Amino acid sequence: MIHALVIGLTVALGLGILAHKLKLSPLVGYLIAGILAAQPWWGEPVDSEIVEDFSHLGVILLLFGVGLQFHIKDLLAVQKVAVPGALVCMATSTGMGALAFHTFGGESHWINCIMFGLCICVSSTVVLTRVLGDNRLLQTPTGHTALGWLVVEDIFTILMLVLLPVMISGKELLPALGSAAIKLTLLVLCVAFLGRKVIKKVLTYVSRSASGELFTLAVLVFALGFAVLAAKVFDASMEFGAFLSGMVVGQSRFASRAASDALPMKDAFAVLFFVSVGMGFDFMGMMEHWQLALATCTVAFLVKPIMAFIIIRVLGKPLRMAMKTAASLSQIGEFSFILATLIATQYHMLPAYAANVITGVAIITITLNAALYRFVPKIADKLEKRGVGARKNVAGNVPPATDERHRIIVVGYGPCGEIMSDILHKYDLEVVVLEMNIDTVNRLAEKGIPVLHGDARLRNILQIAGVETAKAIIITTAAAPAHDIAESARGINPNISVMAYTTYIRNARLLRSQGAETVFSGEEEVALSMATHTLRSLGATEEQVARERLENQRRLAGEPPTQPSV
Repeated sequence: MIHALVIGLTVALGLGILAHKLKLSPLVGYLIAGILAAQPWWGEPVDSEIVEDFSHLGVILLLFGVGLQFHIKDLLAVQKVAVPGALVCMATSTGMGALAFHTFGGESHWINCIMFGLCICVSSTVVLTRVLGDNRLLQTPTGHTALGWLVVEDIFTILMLVLLPVMISGKELLPALGSAAIKLTLLVLCVAFLGRKVIKKVLTYVSRSASGELFTLAVLVFALGFAVLAAKVFDASMEFGAFLSGMVVGQSRFASRAASDALPMKDAFAVLFFVSVGMGFDFMGMMEHWQLALATCTVAFLVKPIMAFIIIRVLGKPLRMAMKTAASLSQIGEFSFILATLIATQYHMLPAYAANVITGVAIITITLNAALYRFVPKIADKLEKRGVGARKNVAGNVPPATDERHRIIVVGYGPCGEIMSDILHKYDLEVVVLEMNIDTVNRLAEKGIPVLHGDARLRNILQIAGVETAKAIIITTAAAPAHDIAESARGINPNISVMAYTTYIRNARLLRSQGAETVFSGEEEVALSMATHTLRSLGATEEQVARERLENQRRLAGEPPTQPSV
């Protein structure tokens, strides 16, 4: 076991660094590392089964992490696009894949051809999450649409795994489908019930202890425990169970801590997933069936995204969103491997070379997808400059709000406002600046930054800035009348998040009492920073520093302490 881990991770580290130097996704290096790790160069053969077991654990933890960042309201928000789009796209890809296998694979039984098509109609959640994360799109409407799309595909795949034995054994399909639906419904209800009754109480109790490793252990137990529960009790996949448990934790106040502290090994296990994929690939075997491989690659890398693009545009979504979402779907991954292996080895409805071709196509499409995705925004920019899919401005250089990207209104463009705007732009959030200094307004307009000259207290100014659909308004200057701005913004959009900066603690408490969700006080931040520095200089641990900082933040905000200070 140690031998397999050392070789797989060491080669993956070296090739991952090389891929990063070449401005490619590290996933490319991990896949090639798997191919190299499988070669007889290492003194003794690497145990591929051990690597595969660890890789399965990595997929479970990764999907738990996806669940942490994806809420059911996000899926419901994109259901009008994700549900019909995924179903139509899967049907088209399945049909084209079946035709390719019939034409180039020499298969005469259409049921086997359809099985081949089903294996390539679903994209990889792991790959898509990595690609969107690398391009800072995961928490944007584009990211939510793509993830919602893949949730539909994952549910479809789970149903396939449940129904395959029934379809092959000749049992009636309708009762089996009803049974699968009942099991999945019970699984969702069970996870939701246990999440409210167990997870929240356990994590609350553990978080109050001084032991950080207990919190890590608790989250890992929930992630893996619900994965096993899904497989053993409800006949669903472990990945889906982990995803559901991640969604439950993500709805709690522990979401950020779980994401940052409780899954320290998930990236290492995820690396082993891609290494295991590479280890199972036979390049010469794929070349013997290059025509089938080329046709399959065309379906996965071109037909699927083109269909997705057409569907999203027909449903009235913006050009940029359609391009980014469609491009993120131009690959196949872990569920394709699972289906292909199951159909080929257990049910013998696919020859071994077909499963190998699917693995090869996955490696090719993942590589191309990771390498080429970063060019999609540049292509969209050029198209919009030529008037294709461009939005008309409603005032100055401020475009109308759409559901393509979350809009954030930044009041003031001093040092704080400039830093905030730069950070938000990096994560593909649409920023509109409200500024009273006309020289600053002219400078920003010349740079193409959406900006309005006017008083942020005025309803018409806020309406032009798009406050009706904005996610947040951030007041970055202490001189601004934060209370009046927040009152005007909430009068138009009651759901908008208000963040404000003020100098004095007394003003911060006043703003919080008036309904601002988050207020940052200069006095508070200076006091906390000085205390943090002092504790560290006296040898306090990072855990003690973090606990003291949290307790004093609560005290300064006027909240009761959760535990006694030490």
